[in-house]
Amino acid sequence: MYTTDSVRSIKGVGEKAEKYLNKLNIYTVGDLLEHYPRDYDIFSPIQTITSIREGEIVALEGTLARRPEMKTRGGLKILSVSLQDRTGIVPVTWYNMPFLRNSLKMGTRYILRGKIQKKRDRLVLEQPKIFGREEFYRQVGKLRPVYPLTAGITNNAIIKAVEYSLANTEDLEEYLPSEIRKRQQLTGYKKALSHIHFPSNQQELLEARKRLVFDELFFYSLVISYIKKSGRKKSMFVITEQEKVELLIKRLPFTLTGAQRRVYGEIKEDLQSGFGMNRLVQGDVGSGKTIVAVLALYQTVLCGGQGAFMVPTEVLANQHYRVLCDYLAEEGIKIGILTGSQTAAQKREGREKIASGEWDIVVGTHAVIQENVTFAKLALVITDEQHRFGVKQRENLYQKGQEPHVLAMSATPIPRTLALILYGDMDLSVVDECPSNRLPIKNCVVDTDYRPNAYRFIHEQIKLGRQAYIICPMVEEKEEMELENVTIYTEELKEIFPSDIRIASLHGRMKPKEKDEIMERFSNGEIDILISTTVIEVGIDVPNATVMMVENAERFGLAQLHQLRGRVGRGAEQSYCIFMTGRAAKDSEERLQILAGSNDGFYIAKEDLKLRGQGDLFGIRQSGENVFVLADIYEDAALLKKAGEEAGTFTEDEAALMYKKNKKLKNRIEHFLGQVTL
Repeated sequence: MYTTDSVRSIKGVGEKAEKYLNKLNIYTVGDLLEHYPRDYDIFSPIQTITSIREGEIVALEGTLARRPEMKTRGGLKILSVSLQDRTGIVPVTWYNMPFLRNSLKMGTRYILRGKIQKKRDRLVLEQPKIFGREEFYRQVGKLRPVYPLTAGITNNAIIKAVEYSLANTEDLEEYLPSEIRKRQQLTGYKKALSHIHFPSNQQELLEARKRLVFDELFFYSLVISYIKKSGRKKSMFVITEQEKVELLIKRLPFTLTGAQRRVYGEIKEDLQSGFGMNRLVQGDVGSGKTIVAVLALYQTVLCGGQGAFMVPTEVLANQHYRVLCDYLAEEGIKIGILTGSQTAAQKREGREKIASGEWDIVVGTHAVIQENVTFAKLALVITDEQHRFGVKQRENLYQKGQEPHVLAMSATPIPRTLALILYGDMDLSVVDECPSNRLPIKNCVVDTDYRPNAYRFIHEQIKLGRQAYIICPMVEEKEEMELENVTIYTEELKEIFPSDIRIASLHGRMKPKEKDEIMERFSNGEIDILISTTVIEVGIDVPNATVMMVENAERFGLAQLHQLRGRVGRGAEQSYCIFMTGRAAKDSEERLQILAGSNDGFYIAKEDLKLRGQGDLFGIRQSGENVFVLADIYEDAALLKKAGEEAGTFTEDEAALMYKKNKKLKNRIEHFLGQVTL
């Protein structure tokens, strides 16, 4: 069996299982072997009920204290029992598992293993698995892989398929030169692949992860180095400085910060240099990157060129369209919008106006990179929240013009030293100063005992005409439980808050159109409280939202929490962020106090980098298309630097030879970075 073979060649994988695996983007044996565990479950011995704590995964043994009860809430079937041992009693709840009701018998001893949650001031064992005694004790003390799943396939099915593949795949040969492995103290490739899935201990896992992360960062650095060496291209458009831009700046209802002035100056130099601009503008949430983009687009149009502004969602597209109209419509600039939800007639009319040059600036989603969209004179391409697009998608927009200038914008706070490596093919500008009229967000870190007070505070803000976000706890055990998790939380809040409070939910299982509709309603003030997982969009501007409460804040990276917090504090009113912790751990408290004490994303990113250690095996993943499967730019900063140094010693011919030995990694990186041929 070879890595390029279909997953159907794996013993036990039939047509039905293949369909489910395809949903996880697993088509070949190689895809399966790169479907790494997202966590590891360490089976601890059985505990007593009196020793349990919120947030822990525990195993309890006992008998039923009362007969099973079934009820329905918000479309969910909820099965409830109570388990007792010699020390106490704990409520137990299963969701959408009604078949268990008839199998649970009074007087029978059960071993239940699941997570302890706090619900209405009492601890509850939620969605536990039932184990036989022999089955449970076989797994005590072992590291069991936990994989990303989809409905229809189980963790055990993935484990069996991976075990078979590791034992029967022929082409897992070594491809890194021995001198690099020796210098960087890296384990062999086949051993690393085996140990990342099935480590015997923590040390094996760390060594395996180090090797596979190094590979990702090393090959990425090779491609970045290649792109940089290929040199800057001459541009068809020389965008000269225009007096009208300065007049617009003077008429703005606010004064540009020094950072905005500096970054716009760097962009102006690029536009008039005669070479194609390829610049990343990095700025903290609320730092005012958008106005810099507006000025660059205005300058481009004044010189006879067209501008395209591509964003990841329709909500953001509509938001940017309104901003551009506010600033530029009175200047005689024709601005249009093109999105996927428009009617066929609207899209056709939009395409005609783009092709004729009637629209000077086009704001849009992926709709602007469709084959049937043709620009008259595309001179400047801007992508907002650039990490949300694969570079190939940006390349498609770039190819709509003749060597247009490229400006990417990101609100993800990455320390400059890392950004220079990650975006080595781009020039970097940083908007590192926030507008003076923005009130700093007031933050607090509290435990679950504070929840009633938090709800009262949110209610008071709503009575003042404000809106609030509540970020639901992350779902770690089963991704398919995300819908149930949000639904349950929403139903509970509807019982707590008065009936006139408008509450809605947002989660990753929704279709993009559904998400956009919910966010549009929230933006329009039609929803008072939005309960969401982490899918709320970076960059969404709802000035009326003044409160964010994050449940189980200790489970997030600081940089991700800072991104979430950026959804409030965007208006003139004082805003607040409540970080609620599910467990009182000293390290979690230390991390969150850094966040509570600062609203500076770059400072927070640096502190996050210091605090992360090898014990944090898996860092947060950016949404959207991601070139890295295992690597995390914060946790693996030191390894990124070493990989970059090693890649820098390779000639183009040596790099091409390296890629021939690992075509799969080459293809993934090229797919992310665009049309790069080595």
